[in-house]
Amino acid sequence: MNETATVGPAPGDRLLDLFHGVRLTPTQRRIAQCLVRHAATVAYLSAAEVAELAGVSQPSVTRFAVALGHDGYPALRRRLRALTATGSAGPTPSTAGDNELQRAVRAEIGNLDRLAGQLADRDRIAAAGRLLAASRPLPVLGLRAAAPLAAYFAFFAAKVHPDVRVLDTGGSLLADRLDQAAAAGAGALLALVLPRYPRETLDALRAAREAGLRVVAITDSPVSPATEHADVVLPAAVGTDLVFDLHTAPMALAMVVLQAICDATPAETQARLEAFEASAARRQVFLG
Repeated sequence: MNETATVGPAPGDRLLDLFHGVRLTPTQRRIAQCLVRHAATVAYLSAAEVAELAGVSQPSVTRFAVALGHDGYPALRRRLRALTATGSAGPTPSTAGDNELQRAVRAEIGNLDRLAGQLADRDRIAAAGRLLAASRPLPVLGLRAAAPLAAYFAFFAAKVHPDVRVLDTGGSLLADRLDQAAAAGAGALLALVLPRYPRETLDALRAAREAGLRVVAITDSPVSPATEHADVVLPAAVGTDLVFDLHTAPMALAMVVLQAICDATPAETQARLEAFEASAARRQVFLG
């Protein structure tokens, strides 16, 4: 295959900016997901056609437009047309001959670039860091595809936080461990929620909220199902151009959140890091 690459993010990716910071109902998330999936054509459909495509009522589409800050669906449609028309130019010489593997990696670069743009708002990340830093213990939830990312985050978080608990297996024990964390004094949960959104993960988020925990969710999209159960949603897109998803941006965002935890408790972080380095040197853990 020697297909050409287009300039800028795909139309569906550009639409995601509409949903940042907006709390959507499950029906509204279904509409948003429909818009993203059919970004190339949906801007030219009527409200009734969008409703039929998404499997919702026409008034739901109107309420969705208002929830996004528009007077009605016609105003939203004009916005959709402006967004999907942007950046539709042809290939640049540097990417015109890319193969499918190169395109997948370049798409990840695009995901990281969009994440960098989102981080211009440091207040949201700082607030999430303070919330998680104050939680003792700190449960970190990641099931199935998200389990390795949860373990990666927790490995480093344990160097600066006194009690990090990884929740990476489902079943009845997961509910037990959530209850135990809450009983031990946890105030917040970090959840890593990646496609295809395991049902057990969403059940666990619901149980965490019922147990009084506040939820910070790192997920792939502002319209992810995790948003219904999270107090703070931090989106980072996954790559979908290969057989299995690429999680480069979510991993980077997880490390940004850990940085925010360190920034929330600088003195304690420094003391714990120095203690670890002294212990590692004494035990000759590293070669250099």
